[in-house]
Amino acid sequence: MEILINTDNNITASAEMRTHLTADLEANFERFAEHLTRLEVKISDENSHKEGENDKKCVLEARLRGMQPIAVTGQGNSIDQALSDASTKLKTSLDTTMGKLRSY
Repeated sequence: MEILINTDNNITASAEMRTHLTADLEANFERFAEHLTRLEVKISDENSHKEGENDKKCVLEARLRGMQPIAVTGQGNSIDQALSDASTKLKTSLDTTMGKLRSY
């Protein structure tokens, strides 16, 4: 499973941040690893450098082998919160999709 991390101009993605996010995503989606070809992460700060609630946005797009991509969006006060929200939504979507595949 390949993991791609993209950020907007308002967020600097250091090597340490990329390593942390990659490890977190690998742990969260380990049980889907054999079905996922790629996981794309798009992180943005919607208010730039102004303060605001839920201004961090994380879009996760999962590419399943032989299927259309599944994309979800999560928001939070920090990048970790936004990633956690999006990860929860994506796991639910993947569980549903994989469950439908098994029943046929």
